[in-house]
Amino acid sequence: MGIRCGIVGLPNVGKSTLFNAITASSQAAAENYPFCTIEPNTGIVPVPDERVKQLTSIVNPAREVPATIEFVDIAGLVKGAAQGEGLGNQFLAHIRDVDAIAHVVRCFDDPNVIHVDGTVDPRRDIEVIETELILKDLETLDKKLDAAQRKGKTGDAKARAEADFYVHLREHLTQGRLARYFPRTNEEEELWLRDMHLLTAKPVLYVANSDENGVIHGNAYIATVRAIAEKEGARMVPICAKIEMELIELPEEERAHFLRDLGLNEPGLHALVRAAYDLLGLQTYFTAGPKEVRAWTVRKGAKAPEAAGVIHTDFEKGFIRAEVMKFRDFIQLKSEAAVREAGLLRSEGREYVVEDGDVMHFRFNV
Repeated sequence: MGIRCGIVGLPNVGKSTLFNAITASSQAAAENYPFCTIEPNTGIVPVPDERVKQLTSIVNPAREVPATIEFVDIAGLVKGAAQGEGLGNQFLAHIRDVDAIAHVVRCFDDPNVIHVDGTVDPRRDIEVIETELILKDLETLDKKLDAAQRKGKTGDAKARAEADFYVHLREHLTQGRLARYFPRTNEEEELWLRDMHLLTAKPVLYVANSDENGVIHGNAYIATVRAIAEKEGARMVPICAKIEMELIELPEEERAHFLRDLGLNEPGLHALVRAAYDLLGLQTYFTAGPKEVRAWTVRKGAKAPEAAGVIHTDFEKGFIRAEVMKFRDFIQLKSEAAVREAGLLRSEGREYVVEDGDVMHFRFNV
């Protein structure tokens, strides 16, 4: 399944540097002036998962394929973006196309890096971005509200209920609150909200981009972002985009030593990618055979036929059963035959709910 995460924030907060590090590339320009990025850059990023390597060491396949997320580097937004400031309408349209938002917040002082508002203030910066997203959502909502109200005047009870929903949602947004926190009471309301593709309904991950000292020891800016995230029930990942860029420029065999010298356990990008994956309510199952070991992405709570459909729609249509091994059993017993002999390979039907780490084979008929 294709997953897209948009990297947003004010100009000069480190979005493009972060994107370059995430994708281990230089395809996104990273210059010290606003609106350096105009067209969104995209990059496919593997989800760090040691289980793929562990399966490969046992199966010895021709290739291994990790799960992936597509990151989209969207140009910096500014105050007035919803009215078209700084090419805002174009940039906001790019956000509408992603599944989740990685909101990069500047958490470092550097007189040599221009801040679009002159000073570093994470709370203010977050509010600027959220306000612009809300204003754009109000434009979308007002069109839906007008249509529902006109239809409701004809006596259509469902249209009147829909209009009432939009009225209450509008009140919620105008109070500066995001659509994802608006309470829904039934599936119909869920559908009305989802069909609008509102920008503030998308799940958000805050990325506190700091300097080296901040990411190791913390600072007041990061603490501010963490407090905002905790209040919203959102996720927050502190990262130093500069360190991540330095890291990917090193030979792979030197990276672990570089991190140890800094007192870090792993690249911040690994934590970021995993957080984005989890933010979308995703999990991984595996297929393992002589041709390949592959990690497949499926939503949490998915049943076996849906998981089969991730590989090919024919697998879902003609689903018969799934043969399932638990990852820990496969690793411990070292082969599918041994798992089967131990009575730990299970044959599951259409109602089986896939668990993270399942090793699966599908039987189907089309």
